[in-house]
Parts: sequence; structure tokens; C-alpha cells
Amino acid sequence: MENSRRLISLRALLRQTAALAAAVLLTGCETLSYYAQAVGGQISLMARAQPLETVIADAATTADLRVRLELARSIRDYASRELMLPDNGSYRSYADLERPYVVWNVVAAPEFSLSPVESCFPVAGCVPYRGFFAREDAERYAQGLRIAGNDVELRGVPAYSTLGRFDDPLLSTFIRFPDVELARLIFHELAHQLLYVKGDATFNESFAVAVERSGVRRWLAATGRSSALQLFFDAQDQNRRFFEELERSRARLRSIYATQLPPEAMRERKRAELAALKQALSSNPRFRSLEPNNALLASYATYTQLVPAFEKLLEEEGGDLGKFYSRVKALSASEPSSRGPLSAPIP
Repeated sequence: MENSRRLISLRALLRQTAALAAAVLLTGCETLSYYAQAVGGQISLMARAQPLETVIADAATTADLRVRLELARSIRDYASRELMLPDNGSYRSYADLERPYVVWNVVAAPEFSLSPVESCFPVAGCVPYRGFFAREDAERYAQGLRIAGNDVELRGVPAYSTLGRFDDPLLSTFIRFPDVELARLIFHELAHQLLYVKGDATFNESFAVAVERSGVRRWLAATGRSSALQLFFDAQDQNRRFFEELERSRARLRSIYATQLPPEAMRERKRAELAALKQALSSNPRFRSLEPNNALLASYATYTQLVPAFEKLLEEEGGDLGKFYSRVKALSASEPSSRGPLSAPIP
């Protein structure tokens, strides 16, 4: 029966990827090459997925992995039961990828702009990044963007969502994350399946972050992890200060880029601002390794700019997730500039 389900899943995957390939046959060679690696990577990932029950029961599964899978299963059940997130086959299977990340994302922004370069796709719409299953492909693409004069950030990513089109598996790239991070990631990715607005990355990511934060708080409280809950609050406070520092730097850079200064003078002021930001971040070991540039600032803004507005909406609904989801879905149907507190922010 399990093998039959896997066969059906793979057949569905092949049908959908074949349809996707047909949709881009009239595009350029570079686009075809990109889709080929994306389709191949997704097929390879799904082919590795095995039902959780199979992996947990397998005598070859190590004790520590079995514990992580059982925890992930309980988190997954909690997500649908208590957070009203989609109840489907996602995160009910496991795939060992034998690599540190599932994909490598490339984010780019022009030298004097905080607006990220977008890539547009049939399903996701336009997004401020491009993902690759092979690091060397990501590095090649990133180098081309650098040569064109852009600021670039290349980052390994442990998970991504197929937005409910496939049953996303738990992956070896994140299964050994600390408990809170594992829960956060599962809640975040399932939130994308609940609501995704094509071509509006800031709305989508900020919504998912708001859901993950509320979800983690509820899950920790429900499982009696009071000490972990306090640590989570402390970490959130630290993150808030970090994001505020980034936003202040973004505001200063935005002012610099709006001037009529000659390029070299603007470049010098930009260097000074980024050096000051690097110094400010160096006091925290978590952020010390970051190399600030326009791409990094654009990337973090995508995930944070609307989070306070989403959290305020949830508070206005008395913490009722059902009412919150309904209100957000109603707002998402409006034009990005007409969503009230959730209107598109300044890049």
C-alpha cells in the first residue's frame, strides 16, 4: 500500500512537471535550463521521500533520528489540530538528501537600490530570489548578477514549500534543528499552503512569520515548556532589535540613494553606512558573520516588514486564528496598495 501511494505521488509529480515544462517550451534557453534543474531537483527529492511510519519502524533508523521524526510528527499533528493549518500529506514523510541544504537562493539588488531583482514563474508569480538545487548553479547565476553591477546574497535554504501542490516531506536538512526551530519551520511552510498571494513575497512571508510566531508560542505553552517559552520570548526580543537596526540602515540608505550625488560619492556614503551596520551587528555572535549589502537588506525586509501589522490583526481578533485567517484572506483579494495596514510597504 505504501509503495502504491508513493507511485501515485510520483506519477502526479510527473504529470504536473510535464505540464510546467510544456508551459515554458517557447521561452529562451536559459529559462529552459533553469526549469530543467528545478523539475529534476523536485523529482529527485520526492523520489527519496518515505512515509514517516516506515522510517520510524525501520531497524536501520538511528535512535536520535527516530526521536526527531516522532517529535516532527507530533508538531505536524498540532499544526492542523490547533493552528487550523492544512491537514494533508505534507510533512508526513521523510527524505534524506545527503546535503546541507535543499536549495541555494540567490537574492540581488541594484547597486543603488533596495528593491530586489525579481524572477517570475508560472505558479509563484514574481519573487525576489531564484533558487537552485545545485550550489554551483547558484554561484554561476550569482556571479553573472555581480558582473552586471548588482549586490548579491547567496544563501543555503533548508526548506521550501510547493504550496500544497505536492506533499512536501520532512528533510534531513532541518530535521535535527532545535525543537523550537523545527516547529517554527513546519508552521511557516504550512502557512504558505493556507494562503499564498501570487507575486507578493512580502505579504506571503510576513504572514507566514506571524503564523509561525503565534504557533510556536501556543505549542510551547500547550506542551508545558515554560522555560523554552521564555527563551523564545528572549530570542524574539533580540530579533526585534536586530530587525530594527536593519530598518534604520535601510532608511538611511534609501535617503542616500534618493540624492543626486555623483555615483562615486554615493558609493562612498553607501560603504560608510554598510560598515557602520556591520560594526553594529558584530556585537551579537548570531549576526557577526553577516556581510550587509542591498541584497541582504532586501531579503530580510521581505520576511519582516508586514509582520507587526499581521500580529496586530491577530490581536484585534482576540487571538482567534480562524477569524484572523478569514480577515487576511479577504484583505489579500484587494490590490496591494489598498489593504489598509497590510498595504505594500516601501522597498
